[in-house]
Amino acid sequence: MHCSMITREIAHFAAWVITMRNDLIRIALSVLLLSAFLKAMSHPALPQTNRLHKPDAVYVGTPYDVISILLQMAHVQKDDVLYDLGCGDGRVLVLAAQKYGCRGVGYEIDPERVNASIENVIRNRVEKLVKIAQADIFTLDLSEATVVHLYLLPEMNIKLLPQLDKMKPGTRVICHNYNLQGIIADKTLTYLSYEDSSTHIMALYTIPLVRSIAE
Repeated sequence: MHCSMITREIAHFAAWVITMRNDLIRIALSVLLLSAFLKAMSHPALPQTNRLHKPDAVYVGTPYDVISILLQMAHVQKDDVLYDLGCGDGRVLVLAAQKYGCRGVGYEIDPERVNASIENVIRNRVEKLVKIAQADIFTLDLSEATVVHLYLLPEMNIKLLPQLDKMKPGTRVICHNYNLQGIIADKTLTYLSYEDSSTHIMALYTIPLVRSIAE
């Protein structure tokens, strides 16, 4: 009789262990699914790529020493919101978040560059500050930005002027190598990068933009 009771207890215990194991497996799977969902939600959903045109320019990464100077020129602070139009691999936004703790939003039309930017953001653990989205930069509302970074071709900068004109007074625009034609810059700087041994031209503008020729 005693042995029979022990056997039943062992059987009950084994059943309890199996139940607990299954519960733990379900909990672990739920945590993994929730983590994947939150990571996906941390970045805006990407529009369908077939609705967007091809990139207007070939991506060329900016040397990090040049990025540092650009951010200094714009007097970036922790409470700024930095928009990078044509963000490439997200390096400008990542460095700004790391160095100043400011929020940033990067826009790219090339899906490969979008993925590269997101990977860079995650790798450097600045997901809470930096968001990346695939979009046509000429359709964007820039009103939330306090700083805008542009490393675009001259004709693209010109096309962006109507959007830049709508931004809040005091918003800073920093341009790399290609200025805003017809607009008077607050400051310009020529710098020889020690990273790529090339000369880089930078320009700072403040909204409202000042035209060099009366319109």
